[in-house]
Amino acid sequence: MLVVTDTTPINYLVLIGHVDILLSLYGHVVIPQAVVGDLQHPQTPAIVRAWIAAHPSWCTIQSPHGPPDSTLLYLGDGEREALMLFQELGADAVLTDDSEAYEEAQR
Repeated sequence: MLVVTDTTPINYLVLIGHVDILLSLYGHVVIPQAVVGDLQHPQTPAIVRAWIAAHPSWCTIQSPHGPPDSTLLYLGDGEREALMLFQELGADAVLTDDSEAYEEAQR
């Protein structure tokens, strides 16, 4: 199973020490480049920055191939890239805590 995630699910799973559950549940996780930028932000907890710097092999970092979808410009960069990759890759799911991104994924 292939999933794409935005920032918050990865961030909090790393913080609580259970990020490996994603491997158990999904097998392969795609992290958008914009999400990597969020996870590397200087104000992000050091444990999260260290995790993304040495992310496991079951996580792939990728940017969408196409230009930004103009209908998604109201979303943050991470949510927008996650939804674009979800569509491009034909992923099984997208992980997000953002209600607007969730509604857009449902469409």
